[in-house]
Amino acid sequence: MHTEDVGGLVTSAADGDAAAWTALVARFTGLVWSVARGYGLSREDAEEVGQITWFRLADHIGRIKQPDRIGGWLATTARNEALTLLRAGRRVGPVPDPEVFAPMIDEQSPEAAMLAAEADAAHAERLTRLWEAFQDLPERCRRLLRVLSGSPPPSYAEVAVALEMPVGSIGPTRARCLRRLRDLLAERGVDGEADDG
Repeated sequence: MHTEDVGGLVTSAADGDAAAWTALVARFTGLVWSVARGYGLSREDAEEVGQITWFRLADHIGRIKQPDRIGGWLATTARNEALTLLRAGRRVGPVPDPEVFAPMIDEQSPEAAMLAAEADAAHAERLTRLWEAFQDLPERCRRLLRVLSGSPPPSYAEVAVALEMPVGSIGPTRARCLRRLRDLLAERGVDGEADDG
């Protein structure tokens, strides 16, 4: 979506257009979520940050001075709310999302089910090692990689605002972080989990 399209959505949403509001939420929920999770918040706390961020936008939408830069506004607001929550001492230590490791229930033959269970166990083991390696990265790397993993992926301009870092350093820092993650995975005997692409 082009910035002029985003600006138009903000203006329309400010005028009460529910479809424009829905489109804004669909476009930027991943960014808000990844910023909150980038600060190591639990799922519940990240959801709270998201709700507060969207509430703040609803409260201020008629006063946004640069509607085409709403992504940066949302990223900054999410960052500020995440930091407020952390300062309040409500942080829950990072743990893997249980859904990642939940087995898929499937109607299969016993042989197929056994093979699937073995594959699921191997996949779960790889995810566990990936998560452990990720936790060993410096905080700056964890935060950057979490924010960049938003869906849809945020622009580098949005990431720069969310993490208070120059746009030009995002790509090189990302590459260094992924290289370090690959090295940590290799030390654990897991290859091919991190990709510069």
